[in-house]
Amino acid sequence: MKRFAAVLLTLAVLLCPSVRAAGPGISAASAILIDGESGRVLYAQNAEEERPIASITKLMTALVAVESHPDLSEVVTIRPEWTGVEGSSMYLKAGEELTLEALLYGLLLASGNDAAVAIAGFCAGDVDTFVAWMNDKAAELGMEHTHFENPNGLNDEGHYSTAADMAALARVVMEHEALAKIVGTRSITVAGRTLTNHNKLLWRYEGCTGLKTGYTDRAGRTLVSCAERDGQRLIAVTLNDPNDWADHAALFDYGFAHYRSAMLALANRTFRMLPVTGSLNRFVPVYTAADVYYPLTEGELVRARVELPERVEAPIQGGTIAGRLLFTLDGAVIGETYLLYAGDVADDRAGRGLFGRVLDWFRAGEADTLATVCCRWISDSNL
Repeated sequence: MKRFAAVLLTLAVLLCPSVRAAGPGISAASAILIDGESGRVLYAQNAEEERPIASITKLMTALVAVESHPDLSEVVTIRPEWTGVEGSSMYLKAGEELTLEALLYGLLLASGNDAAVAIAGFCAGDVDTFVAWMNDKAAELGMEHTHFENPNGLNDEGHYSTAADMAALARVVMEHEALAKIVGTRSITVAGRTLTNHNKLLWRYEGCTGLKTGYTDRAGRTLVSCAERDGQRLIAVTLNDPNDWADHAALFDYGFAHYRSAMLALANRTFRMLPVTGSLNRFVPVYTAADVYYPLTEGELVRARVELPERVEAPIQGGTIAGRLLFTLDGAVIGETYLLYAGDVADDRAGRGLFGRVLDWFRAGEADTLATVCCRWISDSNL
C-alpha cells in the first residue's frame, strides 16, 4: 500500500515588483510567450485563434525534413518543377546539386519558397505526400488548430495555425540540435550563395537564439523567436503584428523580469531511504530520475507529493521504479520525476532461518513482544 505525502515547498523566487505585473502592451492580433523548458504560458493574447501564418510554416517543413532524412549531407538534384516558385527564393536552378543541409539554410535564413518545394519533393517524392506528413506531425504534437496546405506558407485557403500551436512547434525545433544551429545562424555561404537571416532579433536582442519570420498580404507579419538568459529559454510568437521586432523584445523583457526558472528536483540525487524486509540490508536508497525545472513568479507556492511504499520487499532490482515525486501549482501537476531504486537488494531469508524471520517481523512492526515472536514461530513450525 502506497503512502501519499504532501509537503508544501516555498520556493524563493525573488523578483523586483511586489505584485504581479500586467503583461506587455503589444500590437499583434495574436501573441503568446512560453517557457521553453516546461511549456508554461507566461503571456497570451488571442493565442488560440486560427490565422494564416505565412513563412513560419517552414519550421514544420524543416522538422519533418530532418526527421525523415536525418543525414543532412545527402545530395539533392534540383528538378525543374522545384524552381521559379513565387515569393522569397534562394534561386535554385534545374540540375543543380546541393546538400539537404544547404537547402535547409536556404529555407530558414533566406526563407526560400523554392527550397521548401525542393525539400518536400526530395524527402517524400512529391509535395502532396510531404504536406500530409506535416499534418501528421502537427497532430502528433497536439497542434489541434493547425492545418497545412503547402510547405512554404504561401496563401492557401485551409492553411492556418495559432500562436499557441506555433509555440509548441518551436519548442520541438529548438530541441533539435541541427535545426537550432541553423535558425540561430546570422549569415552563411552555402552552395555559392551568401544567405543572411531575415530574423533581425539575432542582432537587436541580446540572447536571441533564432527561429523564423514570415509575411504575406493575407497573414501580415508573423514571427517566432527564442531568447535565452541565465539558463532560461523563452519562446515568443506573434501573428499579424506590424510592430513585431519591438513586441518580441517587450515579451522577452516581461518574461525574464517576472519569471524565474526554479529548480524543483535534480537528477541522480538520493531522495529517501526505504525500509526493506527480506534482507539483512535494512534500507535501500531511492533517487530522482530527472531534473525538474519550472518558471515561477513572485508569491507562487509549489506543493510536492511523494508516492512511495512505506517499506519494500526483497528482492529489489536497482534502477527500477520505486515511486514518483510530483509537483503541483494551484492543484495542477506542473512536473514530475520517477524515484528509482539505487541498487540491487537480494532476498536472503532462506539462508537465515528463524533469526531472519524474527528480524523481518520486528522490521515490519508485526512483533511487539518476545511472546508474539515465539507464538508466531511455533505456529509457523507446525508444532
